[in-house]
Amino acid sequence: MADNSLPVSDSLIVTDNSLAIGQEFPDVETCRRALKDVAIAMHFDLRIVKSDRSRFIAKCSKEGCPWRVHVAKCSGVPTFSIRTLNTEHTCEGVHNLHHQQASVGWVARSVESRVKDNPQYKPKEILQDIRDQHGVAVSYMQAWRGKERSMASLHGTFEDGYRFLPAYCEQIRKTNPGSVATVVATGQENCFQRLFVSYRASIYGFLNACRPLLELDRAQLKGKYLGIVLCASAIDADDALFPLAIAIVDTDSDENWMWFISELRKLLGVNTENMPRLTVLSERQKGVVEAVDTHFPSAYHGFCLRFISENFRDTFKNSKLVNIFWNAVYALTAAEFENKISEMMEVNQDVATWFQQYPPLLWAVAYFEGVRYGHFTLSITELLYNWALECHELPIVQMMEHIRHQLITWFDERRATGVRLNSILVPSAEKKISEAIEDSRCYQVLRANEIEFEIVSTERTNIVDIRARVCSCRRWQLYGIPCAHAAAALISCGQNVHMFAENCFTVASYREAYSQTIMAIPDRSQWNESGEGVAEGGSAKVDIVIRPPKTRRPPGRPKKKVLRVENLKRPKRIVQCGRCHMLGHSQKKCSLPL
Repeated sequence: MADNSLPVSDSLIVTDNSLAIGQEFPDVETCRRALKDVAIAMHFDLRIVKSDRSRFIAKCSKEGCPWRVHVAKCSGVPTFSIRTLNTEHTCEGVHNLHHQQASVGWVARSVESRVKDNPQYKPKEILQDIRDQHGVAVSYMQAWRGKERSMASLHGTFEDGYRFLPAYCEQIRKTNPGSVATVVATGQENCFQRLFVSYRASIYGFLNACRPLLELDRAQLKGKYLGIVLCASAIDADDALFPLAIAIVDTDSDENWMWFISELRKLLGVNTENMPRLTVLSERQKGVVEAVDTHFPSAYHGFCLRFISENFRDTFKNSKLVNIFWNAVYALTAAEFENKISEMMEVNQDVATWFQQYPPLLWAVAYFEGVRYGHFTLSITELLYNWALECHELPIVQMMEHIRHQLITWFDERRATGVRLNSILVPSAEKKISEAIEDSRCYQVLRANEIEFEIVSTERTNIVDIRARVCSCRRWQLYGIPCAHAAAALISCGQNVHMFAENCFTVASYREAYSQTIMAIPDRSQWNESGEGVAEGGSAKVDIVIRPPKTRRPPGRPKKKVLRVENLKRPKRIVQCGRCHMLGHSQKKCSLPL
């Protein structure tokens, strides 16, 4: 006997022709869904005549139309099969765009594959696609609820996400030994308060290969229960972000920042001998400043210059002042900086008051004691904004999984890039060395002894010490890469300029940063739900059931803060010639006769 079984997928939209006598369904609910899909596809209303545990009978709702189907339970097995079927239609069907069978459940099944690929699939896009593909009109609320139901089917509910957090943290620690994954609950109801995750691969890469520079920032989540994502990120050898630790907290509070920085200190082990003195960049909010001072008292904590420059721009609203300000930012010596301050004072005397509020010691290159290696603004801001945008409709576990998958992709791609590199330094450092070598041809080199050189130009004389790796212009020690003066000195004594860049710019360091692997986490069906969480006060509680935080998204459409990409970029530096002192060209391109 031929097998007429035609399995029907939950998300498949079928036509009348796909039904056949003998066709089997795993249960009556699947049968109902299939018939609903047929009714919508053929544009007729369905009326259920009988539905119980053993049979399902439906017909066309139009009186006198012969379309009818009878489905019954198969003997000895849980499946149902079509016993009788009349596919003839004599009625005109449904002529308007609204269809009784186009329920929220049908919408959810119709869009499930699209929602899986694109969690940002908008309700207005859903209703338009359903109209185009199926000729059915659904309301915005139906589309919204259908997407919500589809998201819950794919990822679980937001409430499930918090409940699974202890088990998820246990899986991170189990599959990635040496990683840190902690969840903290608060109150008698064990409401979610904090989650901290840092993978061993990131910890190893930072301690062994990245420059001792950390960026701190946060972004607001706009999901059902709101929240804040905090992140500490380093910079790899080729100037790319290297996320070190991610946290989700219930509110943007000083207490949460203190907790986050304390967890950061624990994983870095600041008491070990090989822990370098950190440079930290942030917007220096009150809570961040207190936390860094408490847990990293020896660190240099500087302002993000985008924050500083925007404040300066909004205060004075003068483009000429802003241009001079950025020239002051890039000034390498105190004398150069003070000259620019004098220029600003000539334009507006109120600049002095502003500088009292934002001391140059915390942001100006000439005075800031930490080494920023040319990083003045927070690159991490755009990354956090994108994470918040991509993940705000996902439960917290899926949000962290999305971030983990992105980290895995970065590690894999950059590990492959490192294998292909055959130079001493990474490409970004190689480019800077090449520019320094090109500029060094304009200088006269006078050798004082084996290690000290005088580099003479029309502008001034600079002293270079190749053993201490310093230049009186200060660019070498501030950026970690030989300046043009150092390049001139090194070339004059037959040295390879590339060998005198900081070790953190080498291809070897780049490869080392991504040498470890972030391991996969098993499917949730394999987890042991009885994970361990931390209750308020720090005491560990086994089998803790974490509930959502008290903060919930208010009704209505959330306001969107537009973060323009151009605002994330540092303003282009204005070049000044060292020979004629005019703006717009460098000394090597100067047309002034020697």
